[in-house]
Amino acid sequence: MARTALGIGVRELAEMAKVSPDTVSRLERGEALRERTVEDIKATLEEGGVIFLADGETTDGGPGVRLRR
Repeated sequence: MARTALGIGVRELAEMAKVSPDTVSRLERGEALRERTVEDIKATLEEGGVIFLADGETTDGGPGVRLRR
């Protein structure tokens, strides 16, 4: 959802996060990855303007991910 909100593809995110496209696909399928890899992808998305909400945290519109205004 975060990647789509930024309008970027799997390959573009992979290049930005310095991981393989397969790694991004595995993350999106919910497969287990190294914690550092997940942090790198998350940081890349946050640099693009995504805000991740913690469990139980909400903002206008409810839980999930948001783009910075």
